[in-house]
Amino acid sequence: MNTLYPIFLKTENFHILIVGGGFVGTEKLSFILKNSPNANITVVAKEISQEIRSIVDGRQSTVLIEKAFEATDVENKQLIIAATADRALNESIYHAAKAKNILINVADTPELCDFYLGSIVTKGDLKIAISTNGKSPTLSKRIREFFEDILPENIDDLIVNLNDYRKTLKGNFEEKVNKLNEITASFLKK
Repeated sequence: MNTLYPIFLKTENFHILIVGGGFVGTEKLSFILKNSPNANITVVAKEISQEIRSIVDGRQSTVLIEKAFEATDVENKQLIIAATADRALNESIYHAAKAKNILINVADTPELCDFYLGSIVTKGDLKIAISTNGKSPTLSKRIREFFEDILPENIDDLIVNLNDYRKTLKGNFEEKVNKLNEITASFLKK
């Protein structure tokens, strides 16, 4: 049973630490910046790939620090991603994070994760997060591709129109919700 609770974070309000400058670090950094271009991220690694340097080029909200991880690197961070190929190092990062009550994701190690980075579908203001409870990132990716294909490119127009209409509604919260439910119910009719 999937007991995860999905949330959408305003990453520009957090300080995120990614430890790892190779393939996995690149993947995690790219994923976050694709969805949150203004995220505040610090990448710490003994070696930082040229691909990461290219991704970060010109982004003032992302800092690269080429050095070995130290427990003090977690200071003033609210979210940590351990993305190294060294299991012992990842466990050390995990313990440093937990000692400071900081949420952490240890790549490919579900038992050391407070959260997972699921697949995300984005069409304008519509964002859908997909999770398999950390069990099959590949299936999440395929489901994301499915939704990207079937959702119309102009779905954002519908969102804007519904938002404009919502602003014109009178009454209490429940009355507004009921009216919007009436209007959107037709979306599900076959």
